[in-house]
Amino acid sequence: MRLPVALLLASSLASPVQAAVHRYGGLTLAPSGGEVATIELDGGTHPAVVLRNAGDGRVVRRVDPCATCSYSGLTFTPKGDGVAFLARDRDRGVVTLMIARGDGVRPVATVEGLASTPRFSPDGKRVAMLITLGATKDIGATQAGARQVGEIGVANDEQRLAIVPVGEGAIVKAMPLSPQGRYIYEYDWTPDGRALVVTSALGNGDANWWVATLDRVDATTGAVAAIAKPSTQINMPRVSPDGKTVAYIGGLMSDFGSIGGDVWTVPLAGGTPTDQTKGQPITFTSLAWTKGGLRAATLRNDQMGAVAIEPGRAPRPLFARPVGLSAGDGRIAWDAKGEMAASVVEDFTHAPAIYAGPATALRQITHDNDAAQPAVQARSVTWTNEGFTVQGWLLSPLSARPGVKAPMIVQVHGGPAAASTPRFIEKGLASAFEDAGYYRFLPNPRGSYGQGEAFTAANKRDFGGGDLRDILAGVDAVEKLAPVDDARLGLTGCSYGGFMAMWANTQTNRFKAIVAGAGLSDWVSYYGTNGINTWMIPYFGKSVYDDYKAYEDVSAVYHVKTARTPTFIYVGERDIEVPPTQSVEWWNALKSQDVPTSLVIYPDAGHCVPTQAGDVMNRQLAWFGKYLGQSQR
Repeated sequence: MRLPVALLLASSLASPVQAAVHRYGGLTLAPSGGEVATIELDGGTHPAVVLRNAGDGRVVRRVDPCATCSYSGLTFTPKGDGVAFLARDRDRGVVTLMIARGDGVRPVATVEGLASTPRFSPDGKRVAMLITLGATKDIGATQAGARQVGEIGVANDEQRLAIVPVGEGAIVKAMPLSPQGRYIYEYDWTPDGRALVVTSALGNGDANWWVATLDRVDATTGAVAAIAKPSTQINMPRVSPDGKTVAYIGGLMSDFGSIGGDVWTVPLAGGTPTDQTKGQPITFTSLAWTKGGLRAATLRNDQMGAVAIEPGRAPRPLFARPVGLSAGDGRIAWDAKGEMAASVVEDFTHAPAIYAGPATALRQITHDNDAAQPAVQARSVTWTNEGFTVQGWLLSPLSARPGVKAPMIVQVHGGPAAASTPRFIEKGLASAFEDAGYYRFLPNPRGSYGQGEAFTAANKRDFGGGDLRDILAGVDAVEKLAPVDDARLGLTGCSYGGFMAMWANTQTNRFKAIVAGAGLSDWVSYYGTNGINTWMIPYFGKSVYDDYKAYEDVSAVYHVKTARTPTFIYVGERDIEVPPTQSVEWWNALKSQDVPTSLVIYPDAGHCVPTQAGDVMNRQLAWFGKYLGQSQR
């Protein structure tokens, strides 16, 4: 239920007077810390694998062996003398595992379907990866779903482990090693190369991640043995260098891929997990177990950073900055010793650049975007409400004038376990609200990441309660800092933000226009029609069939008599996270009360409609322009 905010819209439009921003995807760091690899547009429209010197950012080599392919899954060999990656030919439905060494590039294996996350065995002689043969859709519940026709529930896409040799022989066809019926989400090799530790679940992979277990898969036979059944959602299993312990991030998580929680450990032989960071006012967002110990990426209020973790001790800070961090396998890439790090760093007003070096002294090594100009002004805002200290971001138009009041749009992130964090706003679609003269407020209310597990769990059985009050208190705080016209407030959001947009209409008349994307209007009907209902049990405590009232109490359709605010609604036809029926219900409910409303269902689109971002934004601007009026610029 995440997906986002407009600044994460997939198709940002570059301004005709400003060059497109150079992006660095899938960043990884060599074991020695001497090179970084990324996926970049190679001076044109086609991506290439780019290897750079980690000391000065100098391009060492570009690799682009397939003109019709996209690339992903960058990973260095254990010795650092080569890099493996996946080349996907979407038209052919084939993914090829390739290894680049020196001046050569060699195909190693093919997959008829989907593949992700290649990783070398510790001795470098094999590569494991996750494969989905004959996939009917892209991986993940946010992708456009396969049409639900025929007998339902008898066949599902299965992501399974495969291991292929890295010899000089002929290309092999990758086949699953792990057993049928078990969906593998993530994995890590054991140091002896004899097994892999995985997060997995039986049955439908999109639906059951929230009840995934920690298991061990034999690297020869594929046999599965249980390690632990954590009480939380789990991500990023990492095996210690001595092979005795597994660490992972565990916490209350509403979406696969939106990672946040505490750092837990458990013996590889099995046992009861231990929370190594219990009570820390920090959200841990990625994890690596290096020879120098555990390293974790963190989010604390408005700052992302990194810490070193030693069991029994408080995390040791390495760095923290009010920026966004990204890398291929987590927020930060590490060398084998845990001393050197690399990440793509950006904020709302500074375009992405690769930073690398000692973890306590990262420095910028690329300068492709130094001339990129900001499209907005940004500041972090903090306020208190009901015993919580809450943080958010205020984005202002470049045209904003002191003392001249302007309308503001409040944009609520998805999740709810997620956070709005800095990401460069490129001139064009991503800055459309600010270009039109609106302030934009991105709150991180209770239930968000950034202040530890207690804060993330503070909206259990309270959707639309304390978190909405936090948001409204945040609006009050912003109005003390900026000339926002309280009579011209708009509200928008997608997924959980879409729920909030629908629900707020029944709780307050403060907003004069609302846009609800892929929102939830009826939690009772939603429970039985969506493709991922196991995510709700950790929040509601029981299924809808055991506690109807808890679900009815936070359903906007049960309170529609109090709704007054004009609402534009949009959703993807093939959204399995939040089916379009939720939007249809709310549209009909609003019409019954003569509330101005419009509904657009985008054909073949998935969650939050990233494929039609331009049309969605144009319709939002038209809706807000109609009901909030134009800014006095």
